[in-house]
Amino acid sequence: MTPSSHYPLLDKIDSPADLRALPEACLEQVAAEVRAFLLASVSRSGGHFAAGLGSVELTVALHYLYNTPDDRIVWDVGHQAYPHKILTGRKERLHTIRQWQGLAPFPKREESEYDTFSVGHSSTSISAALGMAIAAKLTGSNRRAVAVIGDGAMTAGVAFEALNHAGDLNTDLLVILNDNNMSISPNVGALSNRFAQILSGKLYTTVREGSKKVLSQMPSVWELARRAEEHVKGLIVPGTLFEEFGFNYIGPIDGHDLDALVHTLRNVQQLRGPQLLHVITKKGKGYAPAEADPVKYHGVSPFDPEQGIVSSGKKGAPNYSDIFGAWVCDMAARDRRLVAITPAMREGSGLVRFEREYPNRYFDVAIAEQHSVNVAAGMACDGLKPVVAIYSTFLQRGYDQVIHDVANQNLPVLFALDRAGLVGADGPTHNGSYDISFLRCLPNMTVMTPADENECRQMLYTGFTLDSPAAVRYPRGTGPGATVETEMTALPIGKADVRRRGRRGAILAFGVMLAPALEVGERLDLTVVNMRFVKPLDESLVLELARGHELLVTIEENVIAGGAGSAVNECLASHGVVANIANYGLPDRLIQHGSREEMLVDAGLDAASFERFVRERLAALEAKDAPAARRA
Repeated sequence: MTPSSHYPLLDKIDSPADLRALPEACLEQVAAEVRAFLLASVSRSGGHFAAGLGSVELTVALHYLYNTPDDRIVWDVGHQAYPHKILTGRKERLHTIRQWQGLAPFPKREESEYDTFSVGHSSTSISAALGMAIAAKLTGSNRRAVAVIGDGAMTAGVAFEALNHAGDLNTDLLVILNDNNMSISPNVGALSNRFAQILSGKLYTTVREGSKKVLSQMPSVWELARRAEEHVKGLIVPGTLFEEFGFNYIGPIDGHDLDALVHTLRNVQQLRGPQLLHVITKKGKGYAPAEADPVKYHGVSPFDPEQGIVSSGKKGAPNYSDIFGAWVCDMAARDRRLVAITPAMREGSGLVRFEREYPNRYFDVAIAEQHSVNVAAGMACDGLKPVVAIYSTFLQRGYDQVIHDVANQNLPVLFALDRAGLVGADGPTHNGSYDISFLRCLPNMTVMTPADENECRQMLYTGFTLDSPAAVRYPRGTGPGATVETEMTALPIGKADVRRRGRRGAILAFGVMLAPALEVGERLDLTVVNMRFVKPLDESLVLELARGHELLVTIEENVIAGGAGSAVNECLASHGVVANIANYGLPDRLIQHGSREEMLVDAGLDAASFERFVRERLAALEAKDAPAARRA
């Protein structure tokens, strides 16, 4: 970024130390420049947007008052951390965020010493910051630990587990609840700002702690005083819950009032033990379209700031989430037992229409993946047919419930696994790289991998008809453009589909990897099979192919370890069949963020890379056969 009249102060800030060198009176201008820079940059590159606009003043205040990076600030999820990246030496590269070899979409330890904890999934900040606070205490360090949690992240159970632990330890820790949806907050203004300053001030703290020591010697009077304090505070602030966890609650405070933020945080720095500062912010603050529709502007593609996001009016090809959204509505019309559950992913999972048409059968459980699976199990026990719409990467958080509460009880819960495989700009934390491996090992589970849009619809129907758990895993984005049949037909369980017959080698393709498999099969004249089912596997076909071909190659968009290829290996071994087999899938490393196409190339799952692999295996067979042929 070259110096300009638009950012006279921000141009001079390459680290928080530069920010701390400025007079406090300059902070308002710094915040304004950060917000303007964020708008200019993200509108050009795309990325998470509205949450960052709402966290500008809080970010400025924290880096101004805390000695970062020695003091630890942990940003929950990372949607709100773009201003943090701007102030910590990365503004020059912000336009590369979420792009191949550009800045990571979330805080990442390898990227900056100011990113104290790598994140991507929600609600981990309090646990991580508590761990850092404990480490500081045990090592004799004076550094402080701050967790900034918000954007719905406080709805997850792990956040409350961390609060419970922190309150019990009485460790020095500041948790900032960046409340940007008004879900638990009264109106804010001068009165509440003043109240927050009082609650964080020395006079209030001294009187409160002194009273505790005196009154605790008189149990009946102490209990009366404690109850009186709770009821009086409860009339003004929603802090009783956090007080019960052992935190000193402060707030709510206007998160866009820098003077109030700085004053209150200075007071909080003097306090010992666990503190919770409740900050009210407006998602999309400072950009009217984002303030009006923060959901629409949560994550954006490049747009013109003057016009905002403008719909082209053209309806593109339906993506896999659209296919699911249409199916679940059609199925609900046919079967009143169907209920849909999502852990805070209504838009992403394609449930907007379902919520509108079937509001009494739609359940958004917030960011609570474990609960989403468990409540589905309870529904299934009493005759409902739950469909859990969840991203592959988020189902990892509910894996214990998948095992114990669904699979072990053999309950008819259908898991619609969106974003299976490589997802693109959100990177490694959001890639659905492991679901085949962790689901196929479970008793009673059926695992299906559609190769196109129509198979996705028919497999969802197939899974719904079962009286046992089933999962359909499909990728982000659009498919190959298959015609989607309105009629729903159950597929024969565990049966694959031979797409072409060839010679020497056979490719066993799982899911959307059928497309590159067919390309390679056509060029090399190989048999190509759309396997469809990971579990149960079409064992009879696998054995037939092994006996009729010199080489078998499996391909999947999942890690090779324990994946669909491993299932084929196990099948052959269990039948005592020795075959030349090669497994192809995601490598044993994290695939970094970029477009889905760039990530597939990096992982070697594009057609060209796969063809080179198959040619090498065929050449190795020919080289092995050559000496025998010469001897004959």
